[in-house]
Amino acid sequence: MRILVLGAGGTGGYFGGRLAASGADVTFLVRVERAKVLARDGLRLRSPLGDADLAVKTLTADTVAEAAARAPFDLIVLSCKAYDLDAALDAIAPAVGAETAVLPILNGLRHYASLDARFGAERVVGGLCFISVTKAADGAIVHHSRFASITFGERDGVARERCARFAALCEAAGIRTLHTDAIAREQWTKFTFLASLAAGTCLMRSDIGGIAATEGGPDLMAALYAETLAAAEAAGHPVPDAARETALGQLCQAGSSLKASMLHDLEAGHRVEAAHIVGDMRARARAAGQAAPVLDAAWCHLQAYEASRSRNG
Repeated sequence: MRILVLGAGGTGGYFGGRLAASGADVTFLVRVERAKVLARDGLRLRSPLGDADLAVKTLTADTVAEAAARAPFDLIVLSCKAYDLDAALDAIAPAVGAETAVLPILNGLRHYASLDARFGAERVVGGLCFISVTKAADGAIVHHSRFASITFGERDGVARERCARFAALCEAAGIRTLHTDAIAREQWTKFTFLASLAAGTCLMRSDIGGIAATEGGPDLMAALYAETLAAAEAAGHPVPDAARETALGQLCQAGSSLKASMLHDLEAGHRVEAAHIVGDMRARARAAGQAAPVLDAAWCHLQAYEASRSRNG
């Protein structure tokens, strides 16, 4: 199976690197400057699960079409930020052949409409991942915990060889994997939790422990999570009870240092995936006729942040 990974940043660099280290046929589609760094230093993984320094194959925008014509890719792993989605689709388009599947592991659900419109729904596999990882200033990929996993499956529930082949490669690479025939349930389980975490910690500008320590804080987070669960119910994908209990415990846990990556980006003055996560969840709740006052407040707050960031350059 020939795999193309868009980018060699945190998420794509980590999972693509683990696959490459196991002997899988992996190529990274990167910018010219990143290609030069990888040619000079290799792909460097720093992780509690084991470090690695790898010589990896790369392509750039100027070379990807020719390479794909010569040897088509079976699977493209897409792990960009949501606000870079349009550019990402343009970048991978020359590599999408007649038999190529695209596996997005972005947060949220909004990107599927764009992927389906561009490449056809039959080519787009459902996916998500759980990982805490960043790209360091020196270009190394830094994994911050012992947990990293990919969940994926066919969105129409029909078993296909492509997912089974990818699952086998992940297993050989030591990547924790869930290959499921109920990918929508897994996506909504993560989306409801992530949207609640992002909305709550960004709105309060605090980690979960700080919110839990306030009068009314746990009730606020519970109300926020209830809004997202109602949106999932309305979409026909209710979150299982056990997953609800686990998520609510994490969202209200006293002393927890957990905060959304969106808050980390906001605190650093960076762009945020506000529209793709909080804004989209709010829109889905509203479209279903659900009241969502806490999501309303969080979305308003994030829009104000982005407007201020644009004004200040």
